Amino acid sequence: MTPVDWLVIIAYLSGMIGLSVYLGRRQKTQADYYLGGRTLPWWAIGLSTMATQTSAISFISIPAFVALKNGGGLTWLQYELAVPLAVIVTMVFLVPFFRQLKLISVYEYLERRYSPAVRYLVSLIFLLSRGLGTGVGVYASAIVLSVCFGISLEITILIIGGVTVIYDTIGGMKAVVYSDVIQMVILVAGVVLCIAYAAEASGGLAEMLKSFPAERGAAVQAAHGINDGGTAPFWAFLIGGIFLYTSYYGADQSQVQRELSAPSEKESRLSLVFNGFARFPLTLLYVGLGMALWSAHDVSPELAARVPDHRPDELVPQFILHFLPPGVRALIFASLMAAAMSSLDSALNSLSAVTVKDFISRRVHDSRRLLILGRLTTVGWGVLITGAAFWAGSISGTVIEAINKVGSAFYGPILAAFLVGVISKRARPAGVIAGLAVGVAFNLWLWIAHPGVHWMWWNFTGVAVTSLVSLAHGFIKPLASSAVAKYTLAGSGHFKKERPWLWLYGLLIAYFILLLVIVHAL
Repeated sequence: MTPVDWLVIIAYLSGMIGLSVYLGRRQKTQADYYLGGRTLPWWAIGLSTMATQTSAISFISIPAFVALKNGGGLTWLQYELAVPLAVIVTMVFLVPFFRQLKLISVYEYLERRYSPAVRYLVSLIFLLSRGLGTGVGVYASAIVLSVCFGISLEITILIIGGVTVIYDTIGGMKAVVYSDVIQMVILVAGVVLCIAYAAEASGGLAEMLKSFPAERGAAVQAAHGINDGGTAPFWAFLIGGIFLYTSYYGADQSQVQRELSAPSEKESRLSLVFNGFARFPLTLLYVGLGMALWSAHDVSPELAARVPDHRPDELVPQFILHFLPPGVRALIFASLMAAAMSSLDSALNSLSAVTVKDFISRRVHDSRRLLILGRLTTVGWGVLITGAAFWAGSISGTVIEAINKVGSAFYGPILAAFLVGVISKRARPAGVIAGLAVGVAFNLWLWIAHPGVHWMWWNFTGVAVTSLVSLAHGFIKPLASSAVAKYTLAGSGHFKKERPWLWLYGLLIAYFILLLVIVHAL
């Protein structure tokens, strides 16, 4: 790292804090702090949502998966196929209800539809899983950044956590969204610059594409039944992905909170449509970087010597450190820092929102006091997550994969609690709680007893089992429909509102078919 590199990094971090001070100066209520006063434009919300789902590990691991990891290659493209379909499900079944109820915490819907017990249960699951998962994510990002910066892991964790807590606490959701927009622009610029330099080192773009191994060029891995044990089975990522991404966009507070920050339901929908179309091109950039780095690794003995066979994730950091000029290198490092902070800032804001709205606001009613408590809660979660990042250093790296599996064990059942409530007037609180318990238990049983079932299937099985148990209980002990009708599709006259959007749903389906054709052609 040269003085020029450090100057760029310091200027970037200072700019994030200055932006938060500017954006947070007029906050007076919870809606101002957690939803940006419901005034954020759809394009900013869309970019912020993409930035949250794109971590520093994505920048590092996706290219390494494509270039060097055993069983890797273009199969990563399968991960994104289901996004357009998931966006449709979210737009039709979930977002309109959340918007009309003027929610801050998405789990408020569960209380209105079922009972406080259901709301508390799902909120608590979110707080525990998101807090722990974010801490591990910060640790994993800090490992990469500490190598890039040439400083200790502990200091790197403190920089990521400290700067993010400061601008998130001061600026609230506006600071989260607009900083994410800046971070997304820097991230894309960083990926493009890396591709350009790697292609140049490989002898040009044509040579790069020509030299990529055929065995890594197949984007679809055939599956032989559910219990296939494959590294990236096509059907698991298509079917499981629909429920995984629907849960992301429609039942995860860190994502839905942005959709609730738009001034209208139309703009909330447009932010989702943006993600439905833009996620795949972004993934193509990461895949393109992987192809470029494979070629650079192949023609450069120096780069190959710097990347151990058992640590392919060092490919991107080593290329940046030793093959990019000062200034450009700093921009790439800033983009990695941006990706790490964009994942943390949204988690902090959503964890604070759920804590305050679901557990504190029942006892405190003064808006000014709640705003102060919201900021203090953000700081508290920042300290806890940063501490979890230090703790993650004492556990095996394979636990990171285990954390992702735990997430998939819960995503499906939580999504089912929302979908069953929206679709059926018969679902009752006791049935949904039982369904959540059985759905999670079933997924854990698959994990332990049937390891050959790919974890992406759990997102489907969680929805299926939880829904069946919940609906079965509802038919045995039905609830008076008038009490919940306004929170369901049948009782709200909801589908009439969907007619103006049918052409866009058709366009998303056509786009999905196009992606299928592209992936199968590779």
